[in-house]
Amino acid sequence: MATTDPVLVETRGPLGVITLNRPRALNALSLEMIGILDPLLRRWATDPAIRAVVVRGAGDRAFCAGGDLHTLYEAGAKASAMVAEHPERDFFRREYVLNWRIHHFPKPYIALIDGVVMGGGIGLSVHGSHRVATERTFFAMPECGIGLFPDVGGGWFLAHCPGEVGVYLGLTGYRGKAPDALYAGIATHYLPTAALEAVVDDLAAADWHDDASVVVDRILAAHGGDPGAAPLAAARPAIDRHFAFDRVEAILDSLAIADDDWAATARTDILRGSPTSLKVTLRQLRLCRDLDYDTCVTVEYRLSQACLAGHDLFEGIRAVVVDKDRTPRWRPAELAAVDDATVDRYFAPLGGRDLAPGSEAAD
Repeated sequence: MATTDPVLVETRGPLGVITLNRPRALNALSLEMIGILDPLLRRWATDPAIRAVVVRGAGDRAFCAGGDLHTLYEAGAKASAMVAEHPERDFFRREYVLNWRIHHFPKPYIALIDGVVMGGGIGLSVHGSHRVATERTFFAMPECGIGLFPDVGGGWFLAHCPGEVGVYLGLTGYRGKAPDALYAGIATHYLPTAALEAVVDDLAAADWHDDASVVVDRILAAHGGDPGAAPLAAARPAIDRHFAFDRVEAILDSLAIADDDWAATARTDILRGSPTSLKVTLRQLRLCRDLDYDTCVTVEYRLSQACLAGHDLFEGIRAVVVDKDRTPRWRPAELAAVDDATVDRYFAPLGGRDLAPGSEAAD
């Protein structure tokens, strides 16, 4: 495969190796890449010659920094019509089906999350059985800052973080490194970057007569290290105290009366987000605590379509990714103007357009 291809695919003995190959774009996930990855994983899931899959990013900066927002922005106001008329071009629908396939993949899926991993990149990794962080790992779910919400299964995996850590990550867009990724459950293992090639070599050369997950665990353990203490663990008492409320305003009020720099920073980070996204996100995370993963996907697809039809998503991408002026003009601009009825509309069923990920992934 030519090195300009957005995804490089190889088999090394019983190991399938996928390399996301857009290093200049921090390996951002495009619709073209989804079109390669989804049928590939579907095929490998039932191929007896493939015992495990490794996914990594090209270059030395990122595993995957998220979805290809430039392309989404270029669609602009045409996005909703495009989705209705050409469902095969619906980025969110196809991305969520790919995430579903990874979540239910029947073999070890080893994501080497070396470098930046955000948004859609977390969707490509967190649903796999093994997520390997390194000293270069840098993760975040910054969707509220672009008028979206923690998608790619965020309602499911953030709800499984310790205490209120998932709510904190979703509302603030907190940026963490390997120790925090392990503490939050975004990662399962830690290895130094220098060991990654040896790990791939060992996996390719392994004796796979044992249970495949046991083989992978043994090899990762042989190369593992200690990432150090997690700042999120130290902040956990404050996170649980301030982020336990069911209204964003109550969280902000709690942070406002705390006399410390941590709370002030958290409050500032929240207030950078779209007011609508903040309220939708908190509702999403509270609702999804009691839902299974597949149902969470259906909910998130409804939210994605409401965001496509609204103002803040494209305005957020403009301000953060395109013009980079960091001054989004949210509509509405204040939390008080986002009432419960507005939030309710984001969660409304879509009828025949609803996403049932299991059935669609089998098509």
